[in-house]
Amino acid sequence: MKKTIFFLTFLFAFTVLFAQKNGIYLWQDVPQMKKEKSRLYIFKPVDSLKNGVSVIICPGGSYAHLYGIKWEGFEVAEWLNSIGITAFVLQYRVGKDGYHHPAMIEDVQRAIQWVKNQAHTYKIDTNLLGVMGFSAGGHLSLMAGAFYKENYLEKLGIQSNISLKPAFVVPVYPVVSMQDSIAHLRSRKNLLGKKCTQQEKDKFSMELQMTNDMPPVFLVATKDDPVVDYRNSLVLDSALKKENIPHRFLLYDVGGHGFGINEKRGGKAANWKNDFKDWLYKINILN
Repeated sequence: MKKTIFFLTFLFAFTVLFAQKNGIYLWQDVPQMKKEKSRLYIFKPVDSLKNGVSVIICPGGSYAHLYGIKWEGFEVAEWLNSIGITAFVLQYRVGKDGYHHPAMIEDVQRAIQWVKNQAHTYKIDTNLLGVMGFSAGGHLSLMAGAFYKENYLEKLGIQSNISLKPAFVVPVYPVVSMQDSIAHLRSRKNLLGKKCTQQEKDKFSMELQMTNDMPPVFLVATKDDPVVDYRNSLVLDSALKKENIPHRFLLYDVGGHGFGINEKRGGKAANWKNDFKDWLYKINILN
């Protein structure tokens, strides 16, 4: 009996480790999409901490790559686990592999659908699922919140009555605008291609897409960001205020870019995570 229990415990631990290391292929059950390699890496908190909240994490990389997935994905997921939140790190399709819009939003909407479908398995509440993103991943998290009514999965023949609306959105030092004055040009090129119309720039400038049904937003930026002009976050903050969307905006003088939650990289700015935890209580996600 003891050997059986030990074996089952080992098997469970191995399965969890395998899922974390290798992830699950998001499109494996969709015949026309089976070749796509988008993945979710699953990080589960210990049962004694689990609170039913979950977060899909979108690492950054200018929509070109996801080389920072360790510190903008896995490290963040492990921290979320430490406060009882189940985390899913999304390896979405990117420009270096020849992908542009709508591949990225298809992936995040599929991730939302998949996680909600698996709510019972992971003991999470479908009404408490948020999307967090860093840099270009921050833009993707904003698209998840702003475009949830525009069901990109239906265009792939996937029918579902599950809402694609996140409970909250967390863009950290995000790409926001596609307008020439403040756009992160590399992200724009990888999302929309080398030649994009003004109409496309407008649609994917997230400061122009905020409506009063946008989920609550927790926004983080640094004034010394050398990669994404921090005015991206300023225009988003203004749009959120204009539409009376519940949100919190943390703007640090120093911190740079690409630090995730790592204090060695971002200094005090990396402590945004503690304010984020408090904010989840204020919006009744944690209780």
